[in-house]
Amino acid sequence: MASLSTPRARRCSYSGGRDGVICAWDLGLDLIKAGEDERDPFADHHAADYKPPPTQFRSQVQAHTHWINDLVLANNSAALVSASSDITVKVWRPAAHESVPPETIGLHTDYVKRVASPGQHENWVASGGLDRKISLWDLNGGGRRLEIHVGEDDNSSAKGSVYALAATPNIIASGGPESVVRVWDSRTGKRITKFVGHTDNVRDILVAQDGETILTASSDQTVKVWSMTAGRCMHTLTMHNDSVWSLFSEDPQLSVFYSSDRSGTVAKTDVRSCAEWDEGLSVAVCQEHEGVGRVVSAGDYIWTATSSSSINRWSNIDTSAEVELPESYRWHRNSVATTRSRYPSPPASSPPTTGATPKIPGKALLRMSNTAPYPQLCTKDPDASTLASTRKPSEALTTAEHGGIVPVRSAPDFCIEGQNGLMKHHLLNDRRRVLTMDTAGECMLWDLLQCAPIKSFGKRHMEDVLPEVNTQESVAHWCAVDTRIGTLTCVLEENYCFDAEMYADELQLEEQIDFREDHRINLGKWILRYLFSNLIDEEIKRDEVYRAKRLQEKQQEAQTGRPTNIEMPNVHINGWNASGPTSGSTLKGNGFHFPHTPGGMGIGLATPQIPPHSAGRGSHGNAYLTPTNEDSNQLEPTKSQRSSTQDGQDYFGAASTNGNGNGRPAEGAIETKEETVSSPTAEDTPSKKGKGMFGKKFNMGFSKKMFATGTAIATEAPKPVVDEKADDSDSRSTKTNGKSFEDNFFGSIQRIRHGYEEALGTGVTDLASAIAPSLPNDTPVLKPPAMTTILIQEDRPGSGGVADLFEGKVATLALQADLIEKAAPMWLGEVLLRNQLPPKDIVKVSFVLEPYQNSLPAISTDGNNRLNANRMLRARKILGYVAERIEPAPTKEEQEKEEAEGTALRPHEYLELYCNGQLIDPRMTLASMRAHVWRGGGDVLLHYKANGRKEIKQHPQHPGLPFAVQQGGLSSGLGSSNVSEGKPSSEAGRSQHSSQGDRNAAFGP
Repeated sequence: MASLSTPRARRCSYSGGRDGVICAWDLGLDLIKAGEDERDPFADHHAADYKPPPTQFRSQVQAHTHWINDLVLANNSAALVSASSDITVKVWRPAAHESVPPETIGLHTDYVKRVASPGQHENWVASGGLDRKISLWDLNGGGRRLEIHVGEDDNSSAKGSVYALAATPNIIASGGPESVVRVWDSRTGKRITKFVGHTDNVRDILVAQDGETILTASSDQTVKVWSMTAGRCMHTLTMHNDSVWSLFSEDPQLSVFYSSDRSGTVAKTDVRSCAEWDEGLSVAVCQEHEGVGRVVSAGDYIWTATSSSSINRWSNIDTSAEVELPESYRWHRNSVATTRSRYPSPPASSPPTTGATPKIPGKALLRMSNTAPYPQLCTKDPDASTLASTRKPSEALTTAEHGGIVPVRSAPDFCIEGQNGLMKHHLLNDRRRVLTMDTAGECMLWDLLQCAPIKSFGKRHMEDVLPEVNTQESVAHWCAVDTRIGTLTCVLEENYCFDAEMYADELQLEEQIDFREDHRINLGKWILRYLFSNLIDEEIKRDEVYRAKRLQEKQQEAQTGRPTNIEMPNVHINGWNASGPTSGSTLKGNGFHFPHTPGGMGIGLATPQIPPHSAGRGSHGNAYLTPTNEDSNQLEPTKSQRSSTQDGQDYFGAASTNGNGNGRPAEGAIETKEETVSSPTAEDTPSKKGKGMFGKKFNMGFSKKMFATGTAIATEAPKPVVDEKADDSDSRSTKTNGKSFEDNFFGSIQRIRHGYEEALGTGVTDLASAIAPSLPNDTPVLKPPAMTTILIQEDRPGSGGVADLFEGKVATLALQADLIEKAAPMWLGEVLLRNQLPPKDIVKVSFVLEPYQNSLPAISTDGNNRLNANRMLRARKILGYVAERIEPAPTKEEQEKEEAEGTALRPHEYLELYCNGQLIDPRMTLASMRAHVWRGGGDVLLHYKANGRKEIKQHPQHPGLPFAVQQGGLSSGLGSSNVSEGKPSSEAGRSQHSSQGDRNAAFGP
């Protein structure tokens, strides 16, 4: 729990923590001390069995996407201002008549550590953080009023981070790792003075209401009292023996204040009616099990927040009560009376004590300073030397007669139990499941596509569970997983969220769907489709209304402008044919067909297409290709390169010739690093589309993300089947035929509507919907939890963070459609509404295919056995290709006989594939072979052999003739090492292949 704030005039409290959530609590307590005549006559607050009412949860809001570092109440407690590590300062008005989410009033360029209010009647707050700046923000949305660069005049800006901040209407005080306290004029931003004296980080600051006295807490274990008038430190208080983390006071003159330290000690200090601060009384109220980051007091209670998710409430103590001391303490205290004129027990201005008031135990007293006259801890010999010069009270108390400090309160009277947040995670190799551990030590397995936990392993070490659940898979990076806010968070960006695929036959679906063999599903497309399913439904409804409205308007325009009688002049006009059709019949639909999505198109698009002519991958003019049909695996007559690349099947594909006009392979820019490669599910587009519609926002230095908390992940929407010629000219342009569109989600809607206007211009009388979301046979139905949080963020260049543009839940996205249309990027609209993905280059893995110990024929008679293929290609496809190369196709009679006898075997049933001596599962992909079996650089070396289940018949070879298998086959040609995963075999040290030069075979997508 990062921060607490309790308004004294209200019976509620607010808290914030690392999950970015602000919670409001109903305390059920009377925080304003009432007079004797106002007390409840039926409630005995001093009764031994009296129990204050429990704290009740009131409301919560997801205010930030990172840790909340500080909270403060302003505007008469009507506004709650929060500072977060997501670099924003936000204001939430929980008591407003209309429920409005927290609004961003300020933005820093690094973590915001503190926020301070100058008073309940001011309309601004100050914030400071690691960007070494203090900013004053208008609470009414007026933006930044003033900006102060900390340490700029001292040439020490490198250490000018703000860890402590306090404000009054006239001054602002700040502190940080420099150990310096600076005071600024809140009206001009000029520095008034600075105080030097601490020897470690300044952690907290309090400023008296009149601005005269400043209290500072430091990691040097001291609390210092500074005087603005004297311009120096007046007192150094040493009641703590560990780093002092927090200060709190409701007293305008800071005469009564609370302090807490890293060891968990909470102290209450009272210096009322004392001439010197070190004459005051400091009492150890309670002891937490860990460091107390925030302490707050109101009424008769104290609340403490630590690094855990729970908040403890403690009964306060009355420092005006009598102190219960042993005789030796009383004697020494009286002896000191001859040299001191005033003593802290009890303060004169405190309310009179009664006999019923409990006494303060002497064991709870803390030493105010080294020179403090009381309590003067002594040994049994009153004449012996005292421990007054001892630095640390804890050290003194260990030798004192009472044995050590004992806090007044041994246990809290109530605890607001927090949830166990996630603190550790591991993304499994399949990149669909995540193993996490929470603060209670429970190990849990999550499914990113379901956005929910699927199995608990109890309180086991994550390292022990990991080998049990991990698999030998290699899937491209498609989402960033994080648990820094205590929940599972997935970040999706256009650059990589469509890079990963999985095979449909690996799914465990409730409803069985008849997928095509080796059908692949894009993970990003899949999850996005159903995270935003309610939004898609809403946009479809709006689209229907829009089309009906435009058709009605078009009809009305035609009726309004149609004359009842037209008399044409009897003159000859050049170009006018009086016998021609009238205006009512010239512009008919005439077979006009607006693009739409065919019913079964989703299946065909689920696997990557062969790149078009212009996206060749390094082949150099080999026109002799022998493509193989994916379904029958039969050799077909030789085709031209162009025809082979248009088959659109997904087996080993042919390498393209230099038909793109520039000879540059489309994948030339792809890195060989496997983590960065991707296997697209959209059709490859020519490289000239690299600066197309989907990246314009990013090219400008802005990057919009899909950010889903609560274990939400993103799915990518299916490829669009709407073929707009305007997009072909420039897929990234926001202009079509001179028409410009907004560069956001609504811009995608504008493109659709522009298509409607063009259709209406041709005179059509009906408009088919151009919204074509993914179909279930392409992306099976997912049902993410309704309360999964969706965030849309935008990278701010040079700011070190992101800005939140939108926040919503899966269940409420339809109601927030207008906000999403403005905040979401255009690429999301294209994916969801038009089923169109950003263009991606296909990444391939290069490998060498050889017979095991020459037990079978080679795949090529010319020695060219270096190949490359889509990283997602399975081993059984490779074996299918091997079978086609080393044995003749069975005759029709042989096929009929095998089918009748039931002895027909597929290639992977009688052939085996080995890598590094390990038998490869027929369903393993090339990427998985490289990552988990080959585990090295260079080309992956694969061996094939027969398992004896079928006799291998050799078929005649054609020496010198290049070979190819189309879309699931192999193609000969010059491979391009810079578009494949791995290095040439010569670099791997396999000299037996180096003699082949650069004659390589290439697998298609």
